[in-house]
Amino acid sequence: MAAFGVLAAVAGYLTVQYVSGGRGSDQCTVRSADGSYRLTPEQAANAATISAVGTTRGMPERAVTIALATALQESALRNLDHGDRDSLGLFQQRPSQGWGTERQIMDPVYAAGKFYEHLAKVPGYSRLPLTEAAQRVQRSGFPQAYAKHEPDAALLAAALTGRTPGALDCEPPRTTAGTGDATKVRAA
Repeated sequence: MAAFGVLAAVAGYLTVQYVSGGRGSDQCTVRSADGSYRLTPEQAANAATISAVGTTRGMPERAVTIALATALQESALRNLDHGDRDSLGLFQQRPSQGWGTERQIMDPVYAAGKFYEHLAKVPGYSRLPLTEAAQRVQRSGFPQAYAKHEPDAALLAAALTGRTPGALDCEPPRTTAGTGDATKVRAA
């Protein structure tokens, strides 16, 4: 439960920073010994939401990795209000295929929950190749496309589930006003 609180706080903070239009972060970076991945605050907030939903449901880190790779492929971790046919949201789920209403699918918490609900029904999903597990949930026309996102999704999952604490860093935008001298900054 503590992990959910931390993830919810991160998601909330990043969302506020994104919505506030520039007073927050320009870019976020996930770093580990295995590499790094850059994303926007919007993407980081969506990734944190997907991770928080999985963690709350007791899903293992592998499930979070599968969900993040799927959302990276389907929407680049953006909550899209358009897509192929009637596909919507982070996972490009379709109301016509029983994923929920348009409003529900556009809710990242709901969409992630539906993804995990379907993933949990896939026998042995945690032992399957990521592309196969994701495909059994999504039924994509391009099932192998998920594979290219596995390394980045694994970095994100490790950071957001707490296995690699402190791996996610969001940097404030650089400003040209002021030099650090309080008098000059106030005058600007």
